[in-house]
Amino acid sequence: MLFGAFLESTGAGKFFIDMAYAATGRQRGGPAKAAVLASAGMGSISGSAIANVVTTGAFTIPLMKRLGYKPKEAGGIEAAASTGGQIMPPLMGAGAFLIAEYTNTPYLEIVKISILPAIMYFATVYLFVHIIALKNGMQGMARSELPKMRQVMKEGWHFLLPLAVLVWLLAMSMSPMRVGFYAVITMVAVAVLRYVLWFFFVAPRQGEAVTASRIKEVASAGLRKLVEGLELGARNAVSVSMACAVAGIIVGVVGLTGLGLKFSSMMMAFSGGNIVLALVMVLLASLVLGMGLPVTASYIVLIVLVGPALTEEFGIPLLVAHLVVFWYSQDSNVTPPIALAGFAGAAIAGSKPMETSFQAWKFAKGLYLIPLFMVFNPEIIVGGPVPLVIWNAVIALLALCAFAAALEGYLFTRMGWLSRLAITAAIIGIFYPNLLTEVAGVVVMAVAITANWLASRRDTAVAA
Repeated sequence: MLFGAFLESTGAGKFFIDMAYAATGRQRGGPAKAAVLASAGMGSISGSAIANVVTTGAFTIPLMKRLGYKPKEAGGIEAAASTGGQIMPPLMGAGAFLIAEYTNTPYLEIVKISILPAIMYFATVYLFVHIIALKNGMQGMARSELPKMRQVMKEGWHFLLPLAVLVWLLAMSMSPMRVGFYAVITMVAVAVLRYVLWFFFVAPRQGEAVTASRIKEVASAGLRKLVEGLELGARNAVSVSMACAVAGIIVGVVGLTGLGLKFSSMMMAFSGGNIVLALVMVLLASLVLGMGLPVTASYIVLIVLVGPALTEEFGIPLLVAHLVVFWYSQDSNVTPPIALAGFAGAAIAGSKPMETSFQAWKFAKGLYLIPLFMVFNPEIIVGGPVPLVIWNAVIALLALCAFAAALEGYLFTRMGWLSRLAITAAIIGIFYPNLLTEVAGVVVMAVAITANWLASRRDTAVAA
């Protein structure tokens, strides 16, 4: 928490946003794509969907509106992308630490297995953005309006050093708390060193004299920035600590009353042993809990209630069960009627909260589909033969991209209802844990996508 706070207070957020704009700004729907990438970068250090919306959304939402996105779409895109920040390593809104604690799994292992699902989620949101840009004939931003990648890296490359230290120390199997401590020290040292070099060597060339009063003023400003980082980290930690404390009380009551066992037996009775129905019930329970609890607390309560049933009755691997529940716990950020990130996006976009929340819910469909894929293809989480893992990762990305196209009714050109139904059936086939069914789904999907591409070529030829 402190490490993320120091990155934010020293300007890492602006660095990630500028880097995203420099990378994607000239593409179709550039600001929206930049919002997705910037939210992934900011979310990886802040771990809060709402904080992510108000930080990156202040830049991205007005630019999306100016480019041609409807206000509700701009707010929805930002909310969906910002929600992904809580499933993006290394912080994951404190989720990685809790999962590691409950499953007795090393923190680094949780980070490693969470990377691929997080990439899948952001790829889905990114494609939604691209398809909307294509449908509406949007263009990118002018080169003159965008920061240059070389300049961005020149001014902010030092923000990458603490992240590199963080990953390196984690790889050396240090405890997360010690890693966080050394990462904070590195962040402060790098920021101080960079400013000292500028103050004593660059500023004098620009006509700024180095005097005792100026040194005192700079030192005072540095101390204020240090206190600001500590204060922000403390506020972030308090919110998570309070959520965990309240959830702990609920967990204690559940354990003392035996409600967990009763809830598990109710799940078995209502689902009739059907794993899909059981997961739907978990999803509905997470939505209800999410209306009154923060995401972290919702995850803790839900895993205590349904975790035993998922692992013991349905045979879902422990890590997969925890990740599924953790992902489902994010839905309160984007699912009406209580969509906190959606409401924050609506406030910035100047759109109606419920309309914006429905848009966010649509763009964040990966929150529901990717956990299903984890359950039926657990190799992408628990590991397996390398060819099988690669195959599952490829077909999952293909299915998610095809789902976005079918939902929007557009890929290279407009899709007919027959193609959309065929793709929906193919997605179901890909999610089914049978190799022949998966291959059949991939073939149907490839045929539908190829037909859409040929139709776009014909349309282009007719227009010419």
